[in-house]
Amino acid sequence: MRITVNRGISLVLITIALVYLIMAFQLPEYAFVPVDSDLIPKMLGICLLILGVCFFFAKDVDTEEQKAKRTIPKKEAFMLLSMMGLILAYITVLEVVGFIIMTALFILISTRLLGYKKWIVNASTAIIFSVGVYSLFNYGLSIRLPAGILPF
Repeated sequence: MRITVNRGISLVLITIALVYLIMAFQLPEYAFVPVDSDLIPKMLGICLLILGVCFFFAKDVDTEEQKAKRTIPKKEAFMLLSMMGLILAYITVLEVVGFIIMTALFILISTRLLGYKKWIVNASTAIIFSVGVYSLFNYGLSIRLPAGILPF
């Protein structure tokens, strides 16, 4: 059996799903809760596993047109790598700096990087969204998000 690009990707997805499911089944279970915290991770892992298997058995003809579509221009590759670096930086310093500041900075930088040029609209949206989500989670849902360097 010849391994096509889609089958190779599906094998990678199946491997990721299996590792994810192993980790999801190691999450601790809590007594006296109607829906445990491990339900969503288990469901996501099972869905990824099913989709990976379906992708493996899907019909695929590797034409020259498909091969030409797979090449990524350098400008777009730089954009993808920049966004990935921005996401990694966001994840790395989120707890230290805090949700509001990091989310606002992430929205500002990522929208600017993706080509949006109106700074006032961008900044007000980033700040309102960050404060709104933080307030909703901390005060409305009683789910604590990292405050970081802010005093509240």
